[in-house]
Amino acid sequence: MSHAIRADKFLLDADRTTWHDETLWFVREKRDRAVYAVPEFQELRELASGIKNHTLSRLDLYLREFESAAQANGVYVHWAADAAEHNAIILDIIQKEGATRIVKSKSMLTEECHLNPFLIKHGIEVVDTDLGERIIQFRDEPPSHIVLPAIHLKKEDVGDTFHTHLGTDKGESDPQRLTEAARQHLRAKFIAGEVAISGVNFAIAETGAVVVCTNEGNADLGVNLARVHIAAMGIEKIIPRLSDLGVFTRLLARSATGQPVTTYTSHFTKPAPGKAMHIVIVDNGRTQQLGRPDFRASLKCIRCGACMNTCPVYRRSGGHSYDFTVPGPIGAILSPNIDMKKHASLPFASTLCGSCTDVCPVKIDIHTQLYKWRQVLGEANEIPASKKWSMKFMGRVLASTRVYGLGGQFARKALRLLPHGLTHAPSMNAWAVARELPEAPKQSFREWYAKQPQPAVQPTQPQIPA
Repeated sequence: MSHAIRADKFLLDADRTTWHDETLWFVREKRDRAVYAVPEFQELRELASGIKNHTLSRLDLYLREFESAAQANGVYVHWAADAAEHNAIILDIIQKEGATRIVKSKSMLTEECHLNPFLIKHGIEVVDTDLGERIIQFRDEPPSHIVLPAIHLKKEDVGDTFHTHLGTDKGESDPQRLTEAARQHLRAKFIAGEVAISGVNFAIAETGAVVVCTNEGNADLGVNLARVHIAAMGIEKIIPRLSDLGVFTRLLARSATGQPVTTYTSHFTKPAPGKAMHIVIVDNGRTQQLGRPDFRASLKCIRCGACMNTCPVYRRSGGHSYDFTVPGPIGAILSPNIDMKKHASLPFASTLCGSCTDVCPVKIDIHTQLYKWRQVLGEANEIPASKKWSMKFMGRVLASTRVYGLGGQFARKALRLLPHGLTHAPSMNAWAVARELPEAPKQSFREWYAKQPQPAVQPTQPQIPA
C-alpha cells in the first residue's frame, strides 16, 4: 500500500487532520523561538555537522575505541549485524538472567527491530515506560512520531484507552488525572522490573559511556531499579569526545520541542556494584547507507523530529501513512535503504520545499536526498509504470518549446470548453479534489509578449581607449 493510499485514510477525519497539522506547527514555532534565542545557533549546526561528518569518515576506528573503553568499564559489548541478531542477543541476555519482566524506555532502534513482539512471543513481559509509548502499546499501534509517539491521538482517545486498560472513569479526559493514573500504574512495573532496556542518544568513544536524553526520567528509574541494563544503539550514535556532547545537547531539545535542554541527560558509563550492563551495537543496513555517497549524510540524524514538525506532507498525512519506524522526511530517506520496493512511494511524499533541510540541526540535505532517491527508484524500476511513463512524457514536452506551446493551447481550450465535472473528476484530476483550478487565460504569457511592440535596439558604439 502506497503512502498516498494510507494518507487518504488519515484524511477522512478532517477535524483530526487539521488538529494534527496545527499541533505540529505549534511545536515548530516553539523550536523557532528557542533557536532565535541562541545567536550562535547556526554555528552550532555547522559544528555538529562537521563532527558527524568526521565521525562517519572514521566510524570503524571510533567504534573500536568505544568498545575498548566500555569493556574497560566493565560493560559487556555485543555486535549485531541485523534486527534478528539484535533480538536474539537481547533474548539470550534476559534468559541467562532468568528474567521475565522488562521495563523499556524509548528506543526507536528496538522499534525498528520489532523487539517487543519478539520478546512477548518468547514469554517475556515488556512494558514501555515512556508515557506516549505506553499509550500506543496499550492500543497495539506503532509510534507515529519519533519524539511524540502518540501525537496522532487526542486526550479523549487516551481517556478511552486508559478506561479500557487502567480502569479510569469512563469519559475522563483531564490530562493531569490521566497522567497520574499512568504514573501509579508504571511505578508498580518499575519496582517489579528485572531488566531495563534503553535506547542511546549518543555514545562517546573516548569514555565508553552512553548518553540517554529524556523528559520523564523513566530511563533513569528503570535502569537504577533493575539489576541488568541493556542499551541498544545504532552504529551511527558514536561521537568522538565527551567535549563534543555539549554541541548536540544544545541542538537536540531546541530542535525537537523548543526546550533549552532535555529534563534528564543521563550518562551510563559502568554498572553499579552487583549489577550488569550490556551494550548492543547494531548495523541493520547502516553500513549499506554509509556506502551510498549520495545518502550517507542521513546517518548524521540525531532523531530530533524537527523535519517532521515542519513538513507540510507529514503534518497533513500522519506518521502511520509512512509505514516505517521513522516517518517523515528523514524516514523517507532511510526507508528505501532497508526495503526499496516496499517504501518506493515515500521519497515522493514531499513537496521538495526544503523546509526540512532548513531546520535540521546537523544540516542534512534532506530534500536533495529525497530528489536523488527518486532518480534511484526510477532507474531501478521501483515506481509505478503510470508514474514512470507520465514523467517520461512530460520530460519530452518540457524539452520542446514548440510542443510545450501547443500543449498549453490545448489545455487552455479544454479547461474552458469541458464541463467542470470532467475536469475535476477524481479519476482524471486527483489534484483538484480539494482545490479549484484557476480560470484558464485566453493566451499564454509567451503569446502576449510576442504581440507587444518591441523597443528599438540602439547600436552600441565601440569604446576607443584614450
